[in-house]
Amino acid sequence: MTRPSASRSLPASVPVEPAGRSAPVRIKAMERSSTTPGGRARREATRQKLYEAAVTLIAEQGFSATTVDEIAERAGVAKGTVYYNFASKSVLFEELLRHGVGLLTASLREAAEDTERAGGSRVDALDAMVRAGLVFIDRYPAFTQLYVAELWRTNRAWQSTLMVVRREAVAVVEGVLREGVAQGEFSDEIDVPLTAAALVGMVLVAALDWKSFQPERSLDDVHAALSRLLQGRVSGAR
Repeated sequence: MTRPSASRSLPASVPVEPAGRSAPVRIKAMERSSTTPGGRARREATRQKLYEAAVTLIAEQGFSATTVDEIAERAGVAKGTVYYNFASKSVLFEELLRHGVGLLTASLREAAEDTERAGGSRVDALDAMVRAGLVFIDRYPAFTQLYVAELWRTNRAWQSTLMVVRREAVAVVEGVLREGVAQGEFSDEIDVPLTAAALVGMVLVAALDWKSFQPERSLDDVHAALSRLLQGRVSGAR
């Protein structure tokens, strides 16, 4: 399968590297309080660079083949800085997964809350979450590729963490579905946990297929296709 490009970023622009190397992927740091001490802010900035370096390298050549030296070099820091922030390469990758899925979860929750404030229905909220997921994947294709790949592996040290953060993301969708059932928008026969997992999986798989095999399609086009599927399969519309 063709590997998705990792050149897009959020929110700051990232310089494109010379041909032959993937541009670093910017995984946006969680917003911090303006009163955060300078030392902590500098450490977060360093960790941010390490996240970006790690996700790019691991997407390029795999976890096992990526070394701490390469991560440090790509991030522009000393090797000791990696170990100062993370006990090992495995810990760095585990925190990367936690951080990235946390951003996805936050974007899904924000989409649902914005729709509710605007007076939209639960179907509208799910549709907004589908789009939010596509936007996230469009910006972070390399991270998404890693996340999906890791979901299929069961022998990793970070498997329990991955299951926890996956559960948090799916739970946001479950919440909207449960509200829809309670309000009579959805059938009470819906299997909420499985339906939520299926919706998240639909977005992940469809988006990866889009980035790998149909890159000429626009985000709006892909969203419209998934929106039609959502409207027909979840709301029961004809």
